[in-house]
Amino acid sequence: MRLTLFSNPACASLAFAALATLISVLGAAAAVSAAEDGPIVAEGVIDAPIAEVWNAWATSEGLAAWLAPQADIDLRVDGLMRANYDPKGALGDAGTIENRILSFEPERMLSIRVAKAPESFPFKAKVGEMWTVLYFQPAETKRTALRIVGLGFGADEESRRMREFFQQGNAFTLEQLRKHFQK
Repeated sequence: MRLTLFSNPACASLAFAALATLISVLGAAAAVSAAEDGPIVAEGVIDAPIAEVWNAWATSEGLAAWLAPQADIDLRVDGLMRANYDPKGALGDAGTIENRILSFEPERMLSIRVAKAPESFPFKAKVGEMWTVLYFQPAETKRTALRIVGLGFGADEESRRMREFFQQGNAFTLEQLRKHFQK
């Protein structure tokens, strides 16, 4: 008994070409996945209702109250979140970081990607490959669980160093926000 998948040789050839392409695409996807390290996560509970924590991230007044001496946000898809951590600096100068807003759901999620790094930022070649997602969840009465997730880090040395930088930075940011609401 002989099993024939395709009676027409042209169909068989086309099917094998499609299969070879699929295997190639899946192999490339696996290589990309294997090249990236997993996400970095900083999470904690903030002693404030979700609306207040959201406003601390999603309004210019909120950002300037705790994140940086100069900060503003244009809360819309493709808008900018800008911050300058130098008390003598100004928004738009060489020390400003600009994050592009990728998406948001009010009081639930905000995703950003660095659009322009400060002049002194050491990982300019790789920073455009990563992004950050902030998740806001109600926790207990008048408290908010905040989860900051950094994604898109590669396996190369510069990406690994940048990963460490953002791990520490995101944990520091979370702690600064906690302190802001403890006042």
